[in-house]
Amino acid sequence: MSEVLHEITPLMDKDALYIADRHKKEFAYPIHNHEAYELNFVEHGAGVRRIVGDSSEVIGDYDLVLITSPELEHVWEQNDCKCENVREITIQFCFGMVNEDSDDFFSKNPFSSIRHMMHEARKGLAFPLNAIMKVYDKLDRLSQIQDRFTALIEFLQILNILSLSEGAYTLATTSYAKVKVEDDSRRILKVKNYISEHYMEEIKLSTIANIANMSDSAFSRFFKLHTGKTLSDYIIDIRMGYATRKLIDTNESVSEISFACGYNNLSNFNRLFKRKKGCSPTKFREEYKKIKIII
Repeated sequence: MSEVLHEITPLMDKDALYIADRHKKEFAYPIHNHEAYELNFVEHGAGVRRIVGDSSEVIGDYDLVLITSPELEHVWEQNDCKCENVREITIQFCFGMVNEDSDDFFSKNPFSSIRHMMHEARKGLAFPLNAIMKVYDKLDRLSQIQDRFTALIEFLQILNILSLSEGAYTLATTSYAKVKVEDDSRRILKVKNYISEHYMEEIKLSTIANIANMSDSAFSRFFKLHTGKTLSDYIIDIRMGYATRKLIDTNESVSEISFACGYNNLSNFNRLFKRKKGCSPTKFREEYKKIKIII
């Protein structure tokens, strides 16, 4: 099995931030993960392919992503980017645990919105252009601030502004990122836990509705209202997360993975995978291996 490069960051035990502000002609660093949390900004990167876990997107001129999971691999690939003066600002930090039950820095009440944002960022969190523009000036001058205390306060301002902005969306699927299933609704949480435990089996609407103690039609409306997805789409996303993890981490055949993820019909699995990931399972595995290295 291939392994992702585990990066040793320049952060020392007593450091609050590591800031790298650089201009580059190409993206050549391999796919990697690291213990430190990371906020990564790319300017003039149209055509670059950003991969975070099982998410793959071609970015526009501006891209900003927060990652707070040490296991979540990520990379920005050159792909079709033609610009020879791309700016990339990478900010790494280790304070503020994402465990909402911990008594760490961000567990205090003034940081509630930041804590929630960092919790979501365990799957990678991408910010829309309007949010990026709100913090652009602060990002632009952050590396020029000489006083460490002032730089830290400015960075906290950036996190706070982003946490209050709308439109951010998670990247990797919950099942791929190995994030514990959570939900404010006990009914929905019971359903999500059932799906996570039985995704490899046939899952019927009547069974799920019974778990929630609701009729089929009432539950369907309730689930869509609460999650923004239909039940079938949610199940597909969970299964595809497990499937992409198996494609990357094992040598199992596509048919074996299809069966293990609840699909007895290989053609149906291939069709759904292409709809969700933009390519076939075989192509996904081939492309991913190109950017992985053995350590």
